[in-house]
Amino acid sequence: MSEREPVGDHLPDGPPVVVEPEGRPFGGSTGPAELHPSDPDAAGRAVLAELSRVLGADQVRTDPDTVRPYVHDEAEWAEHGTPLCLVRARGTADVAAVVAACARHRVPVVARGAGTGLSGGANAVEGCVLLSLERMTAIREISAGERLAVVEPGVVNDDLRAACAAQGLWYPPDPASAPWSTIGGNVATNAGGLCCVKYGVTRDYVLALEVVTADGEVVRVGRRTAKGVAGYDLAGLMVGSEGTLGVITEVTVKLRPARPAAPRTVVGFFDSLADCGAAVAAVTERGLQPAVFELVDRECLAAVNRWRNAGLPEGAAALLLAQTDLPEPAAAAEADAILAAFTEHGATDAMASTDPTEADALFAARRMAYPALEQLGMGMLTEDVCVPRTRMAQMLARIEEIGRRLDVRIATVAHAGDGNLHPLMLTPHDDPAARDRTRAAFDEIISAAVELGGTVTGEHGVGLLKRDGMERELGPRVVAMQRAVKAALDPHGILNPGKAV
Repeated sequence: MSEREPVGDHLPDGPPVVVEPEGRPFGGSTGPAELHPSDPDAAGRAVLAELSRVLGADQVRTDPDTVRPYVHDEAEWAEHGTPLCLVRARGTADVAAVVAACARHRVPVVARGAGTGLSGGANAVEGCVLLSLERMTAIREISAGERLAVVEPGVVNDDLRAACAAQGLWYPPDPASAPWSTIGGNVATNAGGLCCVKYGVTRDYVLALEVVTADGEVVRVGRRTAKGVAGYDLAGLMVGSEGTLGVITEVTVKLRPARPAAPRTVVGFFDSLADCGAAVAAVTERGLQPAVFELVDRECLAAVNRWRNAGLPEGAAALLLAQTDLPEPAAAAEADAILAAFTEHGATDAMASTDPTEADALFAARRMAYPALEQLGMGMLTEDVCVPRTRMAQMLARIEEIGRRLDVRIATVAHAGDGNLHPLMLTPHDDPAARDRTRAAFDEIISAAVELGGTVTGEHGVGLLKRDGMERELGPRVVAMQRAVKAALDPHGILNPGKAV
């Protein structure tokens, strides 16, 4: 189909069916249970006709080659359906028009940004309108006086950080996907990152939002002021809601002064993940607060070496990386205290450095772990559990035991400073038995995290993959409360149905 062919001739046929690759459901149903149009095909045709009239046929795309890259995020194990069409919004008015049309005809709408998510939260559901916000890339304001920025949702995280840095300001949330992920997606999932151990996650920086509601109305929630307690915190409610309560079309974030230029870095090598966990607990118990505190295991180091010939040491089971950004002489004192904690809790080698080049290389390896593992050509199922920092050693030991017992290859990276672990399960694509074992390991890791007082997702979001785990963690009464909020704000269930709640 060419770009100019009429969109109405390419509707998907048949009843709505959502299947995971190989026909195996995983992570819960994505079916829009609240949607009951009397004639789904007629509703789809009506929406396509209306959107083509209002936005233009060239903006409402149904040709498979254009739509295909948008139907799922990076969670390769999460199921997805076939969308009705793709709309790439140019501004808030386009978003409002799409949502209003979908509301009138009871057609689901799934908003998405760069698609870097790892939980299936941006995956298409059958017969939905995929609403891409990637073209909404304006940085509307950076105010040094108020220390805030106002951006559209398609602004890439690193682009905002660079624009702020040019004015001596800093936007701290820095997920590993920062070079590609967008602020809208970061807000939708309450993304964290390497700096969140000291400086907080996305929710801590969102001041106000412009949101398109489930009936297509444009509203503003939150505030620009340093203080404000008028009414419920609706901006906070939207953060982490994964597009299920409204579509975010503008974000106001607070900023910090630029960070010190030369932090001190401490690295420790450990023969066991359990020793790593004990060292993390010791750092926390001593009241130390590194600005960055990360764990990278042997599997990840080896993968980075194979991919980029990085020359990283692979002899230890894992390494811990910590940075302090305090002013001198406090930085030196904190670095020495972290170094002592590493040494006293099993580090076979540990050192402190003020060399920024050396530090940059180590932290680049941490950021490259996920793409390096992707280069192995295996299926990868990514976890995102978080436990109390004092339980890190126990959780790491449980992950190792689960991998050995179920014969599942697991590579682990972690935001060690806040207990957020990312076990990455690697599985051959052509081995159904291995996939079954991996599914079992995924479920057992979730159960272990909950048993240790943790949570099933620290920063990736619930999406599709963690719905069962969320219900296990929260219990039926709290899940019912969440669903009541969803029903109040999205009574027809059109916004990203089947995700998160």
